[in-house]
Amino acid sequence: MAISRAQLLKELLPGLNALFGLEYKTYGEEHKEIYETETSERSFEEETKLSGFSAAPVKAEGAAIAYDNAQEAWTARYSHETIALGFAITEEAVEDNLYDSLSKRYTKALARAMAYTKQVKAASVLNNGFSSSYTGGDGQPLFSASHPLVTGGTNSNRLTASDLNETSLEAAVIQIAGWTDERGLLIAAKPGKLIVPPALMFTAKRLLDTELRVATADNDINALKAMGSIPGGYTVNHFLTDTNAWFLTTDVPNGMKHFVRTPLQNSMDGDFDTGNVRYKSRERYSFGWSDPLGMFGSPGSS
Repeated sequence: MAISRAQLLKELLPGLNALFGLEYKTYGEEHKEIYETETSERSFEEETKLSGFSAAPVKAEGAAIAYDNAQEAWTARYSHETIALGFAITEEAVEDNLYDSLSKRYTKALARAMAYTKQVKAASVLNNGFSSSYTGGDGQPLFSASHPLVTGGTNSNRLTASDLNETSLEAAVIQIAGWTDERGLLIAAKPGKLIVPPALMFTAKRLLDTELRVATADNDINALKAMGSIPGGYTVNHFLTDTNAWFLTTDVPNGMKHFVRTPLQNSMDGDFDTGNVRYKSRERYSFGWSDPLGMFGSPGSS
């Protein structure tokens, strides 16, 4: 249905001081704090994790070289979605000189709607990251205590029922440092940036930026700040739905990924039968993860 003159009667009246409601600000591209962006030329993308080799053994004098076999561990799949929205303006509205004002205002509103959906899609990967209904290539949720290794062991990239505080954040840093690859070799992983919902932004600020320990009468230093344990600091994601959950990016490569199949495209045309002018925006992309060790999370205590 097209936007008609009847729907915008006030805009035709003289003496109107202001039109409002379409000029709300939008939050920035917050997904870029979490995801690595790549382009895609297919309807889906697949990435396979390889196991690598075991630790190199000592070779005795005169003995034969030991040979090892790499193998495929599992495959992550990204299925692109098409996101699109449009609006139309009637021929009569165009005739009555509403074309310029309407098109400018509603194209801004259209851009805002497209941006909002992208941020919701990006954050949903974290929002559903603890649910067994949303699994990755290894058959586990993004945040799991049982990410399987080909050696039979597991890696854990989550805490259980731990609110954001000094103790839980230090425990996360220690746990990340203990991660191994598929063959059990330490990978020397480190945290990158703390991702929090708005409800935790003040807690994050105190934990990472104060010189002394938070909420204690001691004069101990804040080791998290002094050691630079979270070098990227913190960022607020306004689309996280759990007010207690918090997350850490890590330096593990090929973790959280955003594939762009078709960048945002805007177009317009006229409909011959009705005379309406139509606008639309469209893009195709996907959000997900390849290596779950690219992110660490805690659901909080409630």
